[in-house]
Amino acid sequence: MRDAQTNRINPASDIEAIAVAVDRVSKTYPVPFLRVKKLLRRKFKPPVEALRDVSFSIRVGEIFGLIGPNGAGKTTLTKIIATLIQPTEGSATVNGHDTVRDDERVRRNVGLAGAEERSFYWRLTAEENLLFFARLYGLSGSDAQRRIQELFQLFEFDELARRRFAELSTGNKQRLAVARAMLANPPVLLLDEPTRSLDPIAAARMRETIQSLAQNNDQRVTIFLTSHNLAEVEELCDRVAIISKGEIRAIDSPASLRAMHTQQEDVLVEFTSLAVADAEHALRQSFSDRFFTLERRSGGLQWLLKFSREAGDETLDSVLRVLQQSGAVIRSVEIERPTLLDVLESYEKAPDTLE
Repeated sequence: MRDAQTNRINPASDIEAIAVAVDRVSKTYPVPFLRVKKLLRRKFKPPVEALRDVSFSIRVGEIFGLIGPNGAGKTTLTKIIATLIQPTEGSATVNGHDTVRDDERVRRNVGLAGAEERSFYWRLTAEENLLFFARLYGLSGSDAQRRIQELFQLFEFDELARRRFAELSTGNKQRLAVARAMLANPPVLLLDEPTRSLDPIAAARMRETIQSLAQNNDQRVTIFLTSHNLAEVEELCDRVAIISKGEIRAIDSPASLRAMHTQQEDVLVEFTSLAVADAEHALRQSFSDRFFTLERRSGGLQWLLKFSREAGDETLDSVLRVLQQSGAVIRSVEIERPTLLDVLESYEKAPDTLE
């Protein structure tokens, strides 16, 4: 596996546990019809460097998330792993098979569900579509029918099985795309925004399905997913990679990424006091004016105290003690910790290293 800090492969003893390995992958999209444009002296934009020196590995049975803004390189990287496009430099392997040299074997090992699916046949029903793709995967008639029924039950799709694909909602089209990716029971699933356009109940069930696949003792599926739903990423993923401007900026568990971002957390204390002036005076004696803000809440006697502290220090205990000694009654305490959005924004504000 790769070390989270150095982003390099560790000794070969761990290689067998690696399902997906991406090693120093770069991808540059050249200028189309460059010679013609130069000949005609037309203006043209420079080549687009979508990925630069990207390296990471995914363990067998791991749910690995990739987050970043639009245009950061998420879809390009997913397509490279799926063999749909080739890297300009570097290599990627799936279960030891190179995505360029052994592309057929890689395709037998992965199932891909894209965020914007255009390869279904719109005049066919949902069942007919899956049967068509099952045949492409080499499933026989009885095996294909059995597997399709299993997936329809899993995704609660029975009532929509005979509805034409064109008549399905956007969310149901997305669910069908994930079902198709799972047709041949691939050991690796590549899910590009798997809950996009799903209603809250369907999204929750999709997350449950993803978790169950990775935890299945009979066949632990490795899952690589991209998502703009950061709460979903925190819930599902064992590790998360942050990609910004084509480069991987950090890889670690969601909790560790938040901790690396900052040790500061905001604290909100709601209290009631018959003599708030006494409470405020006591706070100013113990802490500086810049340390806290005090706001009146609805109800007249309710107040909200806000301050920041280093995670885990004793500041909160001191504040509560001062308030109680001044006669205040504590109603609630909330701690707002950094989120993955805070981490992502911090890397987006960092200098562009692709220059």
